[in-house]
Amino acid sequence: MNAVPPTAAEPLPLSALQHLVFCERQFALIHVERQWADNPLTVDGKALHEQADAGGSETRGDVRILRGLALRCERLALVGKADVVELHRTGGGDGARLPGADGCWRPFPVEYKRGRPKLHDADRVQLCAQAFCLEEMLAVPVPAGALFYGKTRRREEVAFDPALRQRTETAAARAAPAWRST
Repeated sequence: MNAVPPTAAEPLPLSALQHLVFCERQFALIHVERQWADNPLTVDGKALHEQADAGGSETRGDVRILRGLALRCERLALVGKADVVELHRTGGGDGARLPGADGCWRPFPVEYKRGRPKLHDADRVQLCAQAFCLEEMLAVPVPAGALFYGKTRRREEVAFDPALRQRTETAAARAAPAWRST
């Protein structure tokens, strides 16, 4: 892959945080040296993401489901796309107001992964970064989200506690200089 190097102001892709936390060498190969080649696992993963992103939006009772939502966090200079964001109607005024929708809505990001749950935090960091984007974009707290794993066909709920939030902010701060130096 011969990608154009980022500009000094270009935001870091959300997926770069997952790569950095999982393996710093993988992050460097993909995001600094721009070395990437698809393999059967990445092709399967891409298909899972495309399936999750397809279909636009729908409403199921008090839950609105948005697919392929563009995300951005100016504070951490992050950009990406959420596979799925569920918006749950809240009983009080503790959520976001949406154009054309009554009530308040609490965002709940869902990231799709092709494999199984992992012992390390790489997937959780990427999901937490999505929460930072949603919090900034909608001006509401996002306390939790979920990782959906294709192998198990199950969700793993993730609480965005202070330790995970700090780990995510640290990863973004560590990745940014390498990303922008390419």
